[in-house]
Amino acid sequence: QGEREFAKDNKTLGRFELTGIPPAPRGVPQIEVTFDVDANGIVHVTAKDLGTQKSTDITITSSTNLSEADIDRAVKEAEQYAEEDKKRKEKVDNKNKLDGMIFAVEKSVKDLGDKLAAEDKAQLEELVKGAKDDLASEDDDRIKAATERLSEESQKIFAKVYQQAAGAQGAQGGSDGTDGAAGDEEFHQ
Repeated sequence: QGEREFAKDNKTLGRFELTGIPPAPRGVPQIEVTFDVDANGIVHVTAKDLGTQKSTDITITSSTNLSEADIDRAVKEAEQYAEEDKKRKEKVDNKNKLDGMIFAVEKSVKDLGDKLAAEDKAQLEELVKGAKDDLASEDDDRIKAATERLSEESQKIFAKVYQQAAGAQGAQGGSDGTDGAAGDEEFHQ
């Protein structure tokens, strides 16, 4: 309960865990979270794993409400720390963006396998290693630069692989040029 950007800066109303979810790659588990506030101010929170159908819930009663003075203090605190919270959120978002990009590049390298030239694979692995070092540095400027570098360089390599695959498919297709498309004929009215 509170007005701050990060949960740790607010008052915890309750905690619960959704257990029994089998190990899976990042992004695979789908968790549906439902918040329901009734007329009495009682909050019902339910989390359900869509894969296993396991769910857990918690009910938070109005006895945890803040006093008017506590609410005023929370609002003032939120205003006081708004800029700091914004910067902290931006830094967290930048880290998450780079972390997600590292994951995506590693997954693409694994998925492409032999379709990726050895030198391209080595370059991507080196880029990922550098990005991981930058991520661990906690330096926001390094993290942003690493995100930009990894994005640009990996896109170039993956575009090249895509073009090669498209060219190979075109060559296998054996088109004789008679696909019914209009040629260079002129149209006269």
